[in-house]
Amino acid sequence: MSQLEALIFDVDGTLADTEGDGHLVAFNMAFEEAGLDWHWSGELYGELLAVTGGKERIRFYLNDFYPSERGEVFSRPSIEDESFNDFVAQLHAAKTRFFKQLMVDGAVPLRSGVARLFQEARAANLRLAIATTTTPSNVTALLTNTLGEESIEWFEVIAAGDIVPAKKPAADIYLYALEQMNLKPEQCLAFEDSHNGILSSKGADLKTIITINDYTKDHDFKGADLVLSDFGEPDQAMTVISGDCEDAYFSLSTARKIHQA
Repeated sequence: MSQLEALIFDVDGTLADTEGDGHLVAFNMAFEEAGLDWHWSGELYGELLAVTGGKERIRFYLNDFYPSERGEVFSRPSIEDESFNDFVAQLHAAKTRFFKQLMVDGAVPLRSGVARLFQEARAANLRLAIATTTTPSNVTALLTNTLGEESIEWFEVIAAGDIVPAKKPAADIYLYALEQMNLKPEQCLAFEDSHNGILSSKGADLKTIITINDYTKDHDFKGADLVLSDFGEPDQAMTVISGDCEDAYFSLSTARKIHQA
């Protein structure tokens, strides 16, 4: 059996509760700055999360939740309309700017056990990678403002944003990370938080650990090797929702046991 060589992490919802505390807040700030009367509630945002990618989420909202708005703003309400695509890109750029400021302000801390697990992996010379649909600048903002400027160098590959044409639930982002690291799926573990995420990781034949959050707690995690409340800490036990694990918190030892199972 192959040895565990690398851990590959999703970002939003897995490393931090960035969706509700970061992205949603930033989207609404961008809408307000643009003079739009849109306001995404937490409930609505939960529905919009069915689509991965910020620009794609705006398009989904305008197509399925606010169809009249495009007719009012754009003379040719086609998703291929250049003016529409420019509008979405500019709005998303503003949202990214607000998100990065929230990170600088410390508005979104890492989830329980994340920093500890990174340190354990680094101490054991395990390779680390990121596989996410969020933009590279968002990844940098989160990592540098929670773990320090040097933390970017911890990750051999940061596969993010539009680096592949098909976003999650397609497996492309994980396949790209594996190719860049010259590793096989059986040498790695993936960490996700959502249904689209596990479809992506399992599509790349990766064993997958799920840590749920408020937006994903009711998702279908069929195929997950372990479903947890979070990674926990020595003094703050995690809850095992699905899978075989008797550990009080998720450690590198736990990762190796799941990998060898």
